[in-house]
Amino acid sequence: APPSVPLRDTWVEGPGGPIHVLVQTPPGEGPFPTVFDIHGGPAAHDSDAFAAQPAAWVDHGFAVIRVNYRGSTGYGREWTDALKHRVGLIELEDIAAVREWAVTEGPADPERLVLSGGSWGGYLTLLGLGVQPDLWTVGVAAVPVADYVTAYHDEMEALKALDRTLFGGTPEEMPEQWRASSPITHVDEVKAPVFISAGVNDPRCPIRQIENYVERLAARGAPHEVYRYDSGHGSLVVEERVKQTRLEIGFALRHLPASTG
Repeated sequence: APPSVPLRDTWVEGPGGPIHVLVQTPPGEGPFPTVFDIHGGPAAHDSDAFAAQPAAWVDHGFAVIRVNYRGSTGYGREWTDALKHRVGLIELEDIAAVREWAVTEGPADPERLVLSGGSWGGYLTLLGLGVQPDLWTVGVAAVPVADYVTAYHDEMEALKALDRTLFGGTPEEMPEQWRASSPITHVDEVKAPVFISAGVNDPRCPIRQIENYVERLAARGAPHEVYRYDSGHGSLVVEERVKQTRLEIGFALRHLPASTG
């Protein structure tokens, strides 16, 4: 295996308290094109352990920033539970705070910022592109929640129970909360080109709600690409995962502006 690059962990002051951030940079002098690689879950966290996808981005000249936003595990119950009832929006506040640090004190080129993630990270990517359209240059979302109400009605029962806990009720009982937290509500505000990958047999983030979102992008001619594959919530086939990573990085490289440095 090729050698890796050092990982730096730091703390960035956020609206809900200090945010733990992991940073990797390629060789050379910045600022670099930077991918914010947002973890899924949301009850999970990024740690200092080998992960192939961030390594691939670094190998292609990107800085990689991973954010343990409110909702992540490992930082106390209050931190994990903070996203309830403002689902998605709380996490994006933390990601925006880290973005501000990254372009003022960190390694990031503000004109070449990729928001990316899979599953819950894909959901936050699509939501962020609509809620924070001026902050991001490109979006890359894998198996995301895109139309939250439709996803709720199509998903497995265990996830319905989780979503009711997060939102405090069903879409019919808490319509404003669900509307505010659904990427499709904000799709017409999206400015960045968007790459979406989706499993056509995904029980966790079903394909119909992704197609609803894509149709809205297409209706206004927004730049986007969709890769559909015959699997579920991601793939365990190494060749397929390599292909998807190649498609994601290639999309970003085609749509990011050239360096002005």
